Amino acid sequence: MNEFNIPVHTTKTLVKAGVMALLVALILLITCILPAEYNIDPTGLGAKLGLTAIAEASEKVPKIVLDRGEQNHELRTDNIEIIIPAGQGLEYKLNMEKHAHVEYEWKTDGTALYFDFHGEPAEDKTGYFESFSITTSNNMQGSLTTPFKGSHGWYWKNESLQDVTVSLMTKGYYTIKG
Repeated sequence: MNEFNIPVHTTKTLVKAGVMALLVALILLITCILPAEYNIDPTGLGAKLGLTAIAEASEKVPKIVLDRGEQNHELRTDNIEIIIPAGQGLEYKLNMEKHAHVEYEWKTDGTALYFDFHGEPAEDKTGYFESFSITTSNNMQGSLTTPFKGSHGWYWKNESLQDVTVSLMTKGYYTIKG
């Protein structure tokens, strides 16, 4: 038979180990946790180890700077009806500053139109434009925060044999280019 010899610690040894663990915990609390979490550094060691910088960084309120450029501060709402002639296309644009916002909704009498919702940067001579949505539909609703200053709007193409009226509602910060 095998015989096991299990060491049994005395109460005195357990008390010594408990006191040592408590002492280590107090040293870590004073030298590391208080400087890093609460910017309390009674020994100066937290600053030397860079731990107080952690607490200082968490105390600062982040500052967000958004470059919106010159903005049209007048919130406006417009409702307009645009007739898209049979077999033709037509554009309707808004002049908007960078990061300006517009909400829009347009619909037809049920006739689906091909459309391209896009924007063109101001003073761009290359012909560049950015499409935000391209599809065929009889209505659309949404919003846009412009990625650049320029003209933003819709190109509709009516492929039917009848003129189609688009009812467009816009609300935001813009001027109408037409």
